[in-house]
Amino acid sequence: MNTAGKITSFTAALAVSFGAAYGLGSAVGPMGGTGPVPRAGHTDSAERQGEEGGGDHAESVAGGLQVSEGGYTLDLLTPRLKAARAGELRFAVRDGSGRPVTSYQREHGKELHLILASRDLATYRHLHPARAADGTWSTPVSLPAAGDYRLFADFTPGTGNAPDLTLGADLAVAGTYEPAELPEPARTATVDGYTVTLNGNLRPGAAADLTFHVSRGGRPVTDLRPYLGAYGHLVALRAGDLAHLHVHPDGEPGDGSTEPGPGVSFSATAPSSAAYRLFLDFEHDGTVRTAAFTVRAGASSAAPQQAESTYGHGEGGHGH
Repeated sequence: MNTAGKITSFTAALAVSFGAAYGLGSAVGPMGGTGPVPRAGHTDSAERQGEEGGGDHAESVAGGLQVSEGGYTLDLLTPRLKAARAGELRFAVRDGSGRPVTSYQREHGKELHLILASRDLATYRHLHPARAADGTWSTPVSLPAAGDYRLFADFTPGTGNAPDLTLGADLAVAGTYEPAELPEPARTATVDGYTVTLNGNLRPGAAADLTFHVSRGGRPVTDLRPYLGAYGHLVALRAGDLAHLHVHPDGEPGDGSTEPGPGVSFSATAPSSAAYRLFLDFEHDGTVRTAAFTVRAGASSAAPQQAESTYGHGEGGHGH
């Protein structure tokens, strides 16, 4: 599979397939069972066309809701942290014999991608931990608020024809907890002086186009920098169960057709009528920034509101 075209499905029951991207880089930002199951993932154009009109009955089980799948288990060695304090998050991926996995295939320049989100979707982190020789992964992290968090590890074991996997585990963060309200749907988000506008609507059980445009100071941004092997990066989380999809655009820098902005498009199929949180990461002037949106699948339009994004990148490569 090529680097820019890989679609890795994260947390659960979200059969959202993003593909056919052009131009802009996406940026992900802050917001906030066991046994093998069928995964939603790598959906090509023909498969998407077959899903048209499928309605909510087209929903399938995606990865990330399980701590174990396909003979591999996510072993969270740091099951709890304290709010607003610097800490270290440690974990290992174990095979069917309980041994830590030490061989991985590289995707988008990394052996493993780590997503961390609070259950209320108010806090979001995209982290790139370091692996020790014994297979233990670690990354510094500081979370601003107490509550329940979900950790997603996206990887492909480096043995044979191993499948792409997304495993999930719960993380407790101690402190006074006040869950945040999900932001209202909005078409525009601002972050660090950049304005990102979303065009398109999610539709339950049917493919729909989502296009993001990035501008600064009223001018389109046409010189986005590659981020994880592409100009954009998109993550979608479903409110309620944190069904999660991690996507990179089709096409990559230098392929002769992918432009470095100002727009990038994805084809997405929502598995159900629900609220979703979208995180778009893009890199410009040496910094990765994240714009976040709330959308409702099945709604004719999003509320004409503008949301100020306060997500930033930092710890372990990219934190929010």
